[in-house]
Amino acid sequence: MGRASDNSVNPAVLAAEYAVRGPIVQKAQQLEKDLASGAKLPFDKVVYCNIGNPHALGQKPVTFFRQVLAALDCQGLDGAFPSDVVARAQEYKGSIRGGTGAYSESKGVYVLRERVAKGITARDGIKCDADDLFLLDGASAGCHHIMNVLIKSADDAIMCPIPQYPLYSAALTLYGGTLTPYYLDEEGGWTLNVEHLKEQVASARAAGKNVRALVVINPGNPTGNVLPDENLTATAQFCADEGLMLISDEVYQENVYADGKKFTSMRKIVHDAGLTDKLACLSFQSISKGYYGECGRRGGYMELTGNWDEGIKDALLKLASIALCPNLAGQVCTSMVMDPPKQGEPSYELFSKERDDILASLKRRSIKLSAALNALEGVTCNAADGAMYCFPNLTFPQKFMDDCVAAGKVPDAEYCSRLLLATGIVTVPGSGFGQKPGTWHYRITFLPSEEDIEGVAIKLADFHENFMAQYK
Repeated sequence: MGRASDNSVNPAVLAAEYAVRGPIVQKAQQLEKDLASGAKLPFDKVVYCNIGNPHALGQKPVTFFRQVLAALDCQGLDGAFPSDVVARAQEYKGSIRGGTGAYSESKGVYVLRERVAKGITARDGIKCDADDLFLLDGASAGCHHIMNVLIKSADDAIMCPIPQYPLYSAALTLYGGTLTPYYLDEEGGWTLNVEHLKEQVASARAAGKNVRALVVINPGNPTGNVLPDENLTATAQFCADEGLMLISDEVYQENVYADGKKFTSMRKIVHDAGLTDKLACLSFQSISKGYYGECGRRGGYMELTGNWDEGIKDALLKLASIALCPNLAGQVCTSMVMDPPKQGEPSYELFSKERDDILASLKRRSIKLSAALNALEGVTCNAADGAMYCFPNLTFPQKFMDDCVAAGKVPDAEYCSRLLLATGIVTVPGSGFGQKPGTWHYRITFLPSEEDIEGVAIKLADFHENFMAQYK
């Protein structure tokens, strides 16, 4: 079958962009095939630093999660596992009618939502109701659901941070809405400025846009920042004052490394600020990140708290029903992520060691990579307080900028393309996430092993030194 013409495809699909798996990644995949075919390249392997995909980069699965999933799916394995694994699997078997091969409730198995609610309650000290939860095929599914419900026309707008995870801009394009940007303050550690939020919403409304919601990503993607509580509180108050839904992307909540920094959920911020009756808050969590990294299982949840329009809640349930249900393995894993083994249980010692070792290693890698980036000429990089990425700022030589203009190329994309061809390191241009005009960045993950991240740092330094020398 030949390539479809643009006339045969929904123009919204053609217009949607997702740089995390864009042209540079496609080129990397071809280079990987070339290496496998015996081609001689300047590197011996492709290192995918473009996406938060922990297991693909060598992170080991958490034993407890895999044991419960195995005991749940396969008969006769109970004797091979600790008693708390067996007890958890039996609890789930007794509550999942037909097992993991059957459809569940559209919002997810109730006993699994109860486990998630228990974990949220323990995390925040504020009761979570299982009826407020939707289990999901990854947080991305929840993003699509809420955008589909909120966007009626191009006049409907969602405020998103810039830089942003491009899922949000892609979803807005698919559903025909408008992105109203607000720029994070790079010099201030990628924080939010409420006065800037007010200016942006006023400008959008003056242009005839119906601004419906604001997205916060904390810890940040691609920026790796962790927002302070006072910043979150001011943002929640802004949303309450302006009548905006607050959408809180919290999928990196376990990934906080910087001393003195901590994750606070937006639901807790809203509750503690006395805003529960004044705005609707939607929170996302995913099993793809944290210390677990179960990306391929596609699991997560969204929680609806605060003052919700019943019509929106009904519409979200309708979309969940049309999708039938989230996959069962993802649901089960989500319940364990939010309610893992407790101290005193047989699996706790191994579980806590695996968790702590992974997070400690990620912290070391984040420090090593950000230090390596800051040592490069013309490069500055905020420390990665959390998440899985560094987002360095590059000041390019003027001659390189002039050459890119003459060739019709985007400077950060051209830099990332050259980096790939010279080193095999796959990154994502900052233009794929959005950035303040006149600045250039790229996103790079520190998920490769500690041995590999050492090699990445050396190759980055060699490439950048040669690149800069070329334009002096």
